[in-house]
Amino acid sequence: MSKIEVNTVEPQCGTTLTLGGSGDTVTLGSGASQSGFGRTGTVDWQTGSIKTATFTAANGEGYFANTSGGAFTMNLPAGSAGAIVSVVDYTNTFQTNNLTVAPNGSEKIGGIAAPSSLSTEGQSVTFVYVDGTEGWKNIQDSTSNVTGNPNLIATGGTITTSGNCKIHTFTGPGSFTVSNVSQCAANNVVSYLIVGGGGSSGSCGGNGSGGGGAGGFREVKSPVTPYTASPLDGYPTAPNRVTVTAQAYAIVVGGGGAGYPGSRSAGSNSSFGGIISAGGGAGASNSSRANIDGGSGGGGRMDAGPFAGGSGNTPPVSPSQGNNGGTGQPQPGSGRGGGGGGAGAVGANICGTAAGAGGNGVASSITGSPVTRGGGGGGAAENGPTGPGGAGGSGGSGGGGNGVNDAGCNGGTNLGGGGGADRGSGGSGIVVIRYKFQ
Repeated sequence: MSKIEVNTVEPQCGTTLTLGGSGDTVTLGSGASQSGFGRTGTVDWQTGSIKTATFTAANGEGYFANTSGGAFTMNLPAGSAGAIVSVVDYTNTFQTNNLTVAPNGSEKIGGIAAPSSLSTEGQSVTFVYVDGTEGWKNIQDSTSNVTGNPNLIATGGTITTSGNCKIHTFTGPGSFTVSNVSQCAANNVVSYLIVGGGGSSGSCGGNGSGGGGAGGFREVKSPVTPYTASPLDGYPTAPNRVTVTAQAYAIVVGGGGAGYPGSRSAGSNSSFGGIISAGGGAGASNSSRANIDGGSGGGGRMDAGPFAGGSGNTPPVSPSQGNNGGTGQPQPGSGRGGGGGGAGAVGANICGTAAGAGGNGVASSITGSPVTRGGGGGGAAENGPTGPGGAGGSGGSGGGGNGVNDAGCNGGTNLGGGGGADRGSGGSGIVVIRYKFQ
């Protein structure tokens, strides 16, 4: 390979000088400059000289204009056919402090002999001088302002928006995947609602079983995601907060406990980010008189004496994730079961000839509108040998199933409702995550 260095070429009239052959590359030495070769629609960007005050542009150069300190002017050079100048909004402040672009003397911009104003955030513009009729023409104008996203970005579940917040709703297992965290640390503390699956009722075949307890109800409302939270909002207690990083988070949505014709059963846990909402406890039944503790406890059944309901908030967390089930006991001629505990209230004890009602749930607007979840199931009344039993207990608000002897109602799906005695299954839980995205 040959190398020829040329320092000076004396001009010769009518002489043609050819550098390189077809396919070769001609490179200027370090520090050298060129002239007379023309341009190909590009400019040399002046990255070492950010403009903050009025200046005069030169042909073939591009500029970064910083108007954060105030508006100023870019004066265009004297026009010659093919001259080119570019400018871009360096700090995304043109919308507040405009950049004025002024032609030289009586020259024109787009056919009009007057200055132009760049006033769009993030705008970048390229001007080429054509002729005396049109002057400088804008041949490229970008207002898309492509930047890195400084906010939290995530996928998973069913995604909706409410104001500046995104909401991910999971009605079954899945993954909440964070691909980009917010540059503001406070925005990475997400709001969430986690409800466990509701417990089934007892199944006594007409013997006054207890209603199922609601699934555990846990919620945190971050201050940057405004909405009306439930009374169980656990912010700002440190163990309750979830600060996300760029990774995938497994989502578990607990199923409701299965009722009749199988054995009674507790609901399953729901979880996200290390926070667990326990499944609701099952109500007591003829074949298994012991109650089951859980997020909310199952209702007690009729027995030889008052039979207390199961314990809620099991395992214990603060704020409490649920309440105890109500007491059941025999009555002359018939027995009645207690109501299952709810997220907002204990399950009711029997009342007169009626079985106990399920404890009420609580409302949250984390999804954009208020929804009540976590109602306990109502107890059932026995049809005794000396006369018909009393009324079954009503289910608690928020998905609790009504108690109906021999035909209890199921708990509400994705509400974590307890099953109504004496044959109701529990309702499945839910996980909702809310965060600021813009």
